[in-house]
Amino acid sequence: MVQAGADARPLTKCILVLGMDASQSRLRFWKSLMDAKKQGVKIIVVDPRRTRTADLADLWLQNRPGTDTALLLSLINVVIEENLYDKDFVSHWCHGFEPLKDRVKDYAPEKVAGITWVPADKIREAARMYATGRPGITVHGMGTEHLETNQDAIQARIILAALMNNIDVPGGEGISGPSPCIGEAEMELGRLLPPEQRKKQIGADRFKLLSWPGRELIWEQNRKYWGSECLTYAFANAPLVMRAMLTGQPYPVRALITANNNPMVTLPDTKLVYKALKSLDLYVVKDFWLTPSAQLADYVLPTACWAERPELIAGQGLDNSMIGGEAALPARVPGEHEYWTDYDFFRELGVRMGQAEHWPWPDLEGAFDYQLAPLGFTFKQFMGEKNGFYRTKDEYEKHKQREGFGTPTRKIELYSTVLEKLGYDPLPNYREPHETPVSRPDLNGQYPYILITGGRFIPFFHSEHRQVPSIRRRYPNPRVQIHPETARKLGIGDGDWVWIESPRGRVRQKAELFDGIDPGVIHAQHGWWFPEAPGEEPWLGGVWESNINVLTDDDPDSFDRRSGGWPLRTALCRIERCKNY
Repeated sequence: MVQAGADARPLTKCILVLGMDASQSRLRFWKSLMDAKKQGVKIIVVDPRRTRTADLADLWLQNRPGTDTALLLSLINVVIEENLYDKDFVSHWCHGFEPLKDRVKDYAPEKVAGITWVPADKIREAARMYATGRPGITVHGMGTEHLETNQDAIQARIILAALMNNIDVPGGEGISGPSPCIGEAEMELGRLLPPEQRKKQIGADRFKLLSWPGRELIWEQNRKYWGSECLTYAFANAPLVMRAMLTGQPYPVRALITANNNPMVTLPDTKLVYKALKSLDLYVVKDFWLTPSAQLADYVLPTACWAERPELIAGQGLDNSMIGGEAALPARVPGEHEYWTDYDFFRELGVRMGQAEHWPWPDLEGAFDYQLAPLGFTFKQFMGEKNGFYRTKDEYEKHKQREGFGTPTRKIELYSTVLEKLGYDPLPNYREPHETPVSRPDLNGQYPYILITGGRFIPFFHSEHRQVPSIRRRYPNPRVQIHPETARKLGIGDGDWVWIESPRGRVRQKAELFDGIDPGVIHAQHGWWFPEAPGEEPWLGGVWESNINVLTDDDPDSFDRRSGGWPLRTALCRIERCKNY
């Protein structure tokens, strides 16, 4: 990602990191960041918390949670107002510059400083650092994905890169084109669904970008430009599916299969998820462990873990590299255990439902043979001859050979004609999160702090590994970060158990006094349950005790208006020390 030249010096001159602590979530990128820093690459980090990544940065922008989109639009404002953008590239290869220029006039640094808590001079410094450090890259993490305006923020991030001509150039952000093999989404055969069935996808009528309406528009354009649809998955909206289980609207959902998924811990509004799962006629879980979700299932089927199955990562049809791995252990040992891969299970289910023609490969390795066939490899050959890794040669400035970019206008669309066709604002815009001191002053007196959650932390991965004794001994309890000034005011000491409460419920975690967060912000860990607690109801592995998603909201009006992404980063809360007896 941080590209080096022939002499090993980085071609990349500046890196803008949004909503990510790479030291805890993307370790290969973290190594690249540290190496880049030693070689003089400038690093800008946007994050409400001081993390190891923020400590590494030349400039840390500590923004108010949920305001990333406003901050990015202000960076664009500075770049345009100070004529720091690549005028030749923008005039020849970008669509919609004038409407963008009009939009960002509302995001002057002095105004945005009041929204984001980032001083105006720091906004200008960041914009100039990024604009003069070319080529540069921008990278976002789950802190961005979990925003109420996540698609606006991502669009603004790409626009910022486009204004600097940092896209499809050495040292900048790449466009790889279609995968040289058959991607995962193409294997799903979603294209076989008839139009009347696609229209039934829950949430697709409202949140169109990542569901069938948006995907179909993008696939059509890919086919025209690349000669390949570069298929990616079309998603139903998970919280709306949970609501359909409860309400029967827009139609009844009576059965569910989850594979290696723990919705009781990972989806918002755990109380609603619980009621939804309990209302089903049939709930089947495939997992490695008896999670809180599995405790509610009618059937729990043990599944092969990563070490017991072969692997092929083909970039979902959008990457020019493939990575494979052989099974280290047998998934089935007669007389001892019989773990099925997900492929085995769904193939058997498909065959019994009359879909045998669509499942011609007897096992996962056979399916991988099919995916790799365009490269002339079987999976065994891929592992033996290529050691499980293949990458096509990187090519740059492909728009010059292909007469433009792969969009309807053949230019990088600062003003998105695809979004416009879907009925959305074609330009990014900031929307105040639905539950903040600004948007809900009526709640702010009772819930005076901004709650954020979801920051990754080693040694856990999402809701996994709490049931591994050696890991729990190393990290036995959940932690909530509180500024020392706030803790003193509330009589909370480091290591105290505290209650965290939102309008939807309350849970408890152990206080960690931390001066790298604003006194008005609380950061609570996600993914917590306690396998040592009883599995049966009402305990469900301690899912109600410290699981922060008991406090998060699943109101569709708060979702990203284009994608339906649900917010896990901003809510109002109060906090108090648990009483000792």
